[in-house]
Amino acid sequence: QGLKPLAPTDYPHLIFGTSKPAPGLSPADSFLGRNKVPDLQKVFQRSDGLPVHLKLGYPDKLLYRTTMALTIGGTFYCLVALFIASQPKKQ
Repeated sequence: QGLKPLAPTDYPHLIFGTSKPAPGLSPADSFLGRNKVPDLQKVFQRSDGLPVHLKLGYPDKLLYRTTMALTIGGTFYCLVALFIASQPKKQ
């Protein structure tokens, strides 16, 4: 009789990202959407002199400037806190 496998040996075929709607879904229920990669490749590969983290315009600039402000502000805060902590205590 031998050992029996714990799991069935016949698996259903997996469906990875395709342009066809999944079986059992109508075309209106398609969740795959449109492929945006070629459009984004055109944007990021354009040679306009901007660094890649600023290529998408105003939202990228806002996030970049916010990050820089928090970094500089945090550095300044740490230096002031270290200066105050290094002062001798008055009795």
